[in-house]
Amino acid sequence: MPIIMNTFIVAMQEKDLLYKIGITLLKGIGNITGKQLIAYCGGSEALFKESKSSLEKIPNIGKKTIDTIIHQSVLQTAEKEINFLKKYSIQPLFYLDDAYPKNLTHCIDGPIMLYYKGNTNLNNRKTIAVVGSRKATTYGKDMCEQIINELSLHDPIIISGLAYGIDVTSHKSALKNNLETVGVLGHGLSMVYPAGNRRVAAEMCSQGGLISEFLSETKPSKENFPKRNRIIAGMADVTIVIESAEKGGSLITADIANGYNREVFAIPGRISDKSSMGCNMLINTNQAILMRSAKDLEQTMSWTPNKTEKALTCNTLALELTKNQKNIIEILGDGAHSIDFICKHISSNHSEAASTLLDLEFSGQIKSLPGKMYQLN
Repeated sequence: MPIIMNTFIVAMQEKDLLYKIGITLLKGIGNITGKQLIAYCGGSEALFKESKSSLEKIPNIGKKTIDTIIHQSVLQTAEKEINFLKKYSIQPLFYLDDAYPKNLTHCIDGPIMLYYKGNTNLNNRKTIAVVGSRKATTYGKDMCEQIINELSLHDPIIISGLAYGIDVTSHKSALKNNLETVGVLGHGLSMVYPAGNRRVAAEMCSQGGLISEFLSETKPSKENFPKRNRIIAGMADVTIVIESAEKGGSLITADIANGYNREVFAIPGRISDKSSMGCNMLINTNQAILMRSAKDLEQTMSWTPNKTEKALTCNTLALELTKNQKNIIEILGDGAHSIDFICKHISSNHSEAASTLLDLEFSGQIKSLPGKMYQLN
């Protein structure tokens, strides 16, 4: 294709994007009304080219919004945003684009525009949201790591909010298990908040990504985070809550996910632990399904894990393992098990099984858990 034709196509695409972003900048027009206006006018550009008399006939549109459209002042801001997107290789996702997260298209308040820095196809696999307390306990972090390790058999995309606590633990656990993970931000892509998670965010951009509905220069603010929670819930097939106090953003996300008719799971905790009161309440009021391991999710969702794929991702090739080692890895593919359970299923005595487990642990294939339990690493 001639260079002049390529230049023309790029210019047309940028012009189209200018109007798409422009709609999101109209004051008094949210995502729901914005989509209605696009449908009513037949497109983003068509809205900005309507006459004042035609605009006045459109339902749910006020005089101030009409004046903004007529004067097209928002397009200057939109043009600045396009320059930022090009400079930092950020992908704009319009709600009618093929690359836009399909799960969000089923949410009435899904964003008109998303801005995505990453390399993951957001629509080609299972998506799991993991949310929880910013002040996560050791129990919460351990459960988060264990659940994600077990769920890695399904090769899902792990979605969370890149906050301290359970959020960042879920992102790190996903990276450790070679899973793609996406952080949904409550601010623009010109920064990472909290700053302590910059290194994790950078790694995620090459093994998942960062996504936001906010313009690049948008700073973190209190009202932004409940808004981003709906994106976390909306992008995911299921949401897992791991540790939450009686009030907090995790419960908001769970409530939104229920409103979208998505399954919500919660990890239980001791009734005396304040950090688990929210999870216990969700389970007690049937707003979430009790989750003790990945099996609970698999049974509810009718998901079948790929054991062969997990075995092949181990650090040592399957061909180099002994028969007992292969059998143990196969057993632990279903989740964590006790040494007694393993002895029974590999027809081995306790001493021989303990020796084999120790060898696997030293080689990094498995790890031991409290109570003489073992799981794949």
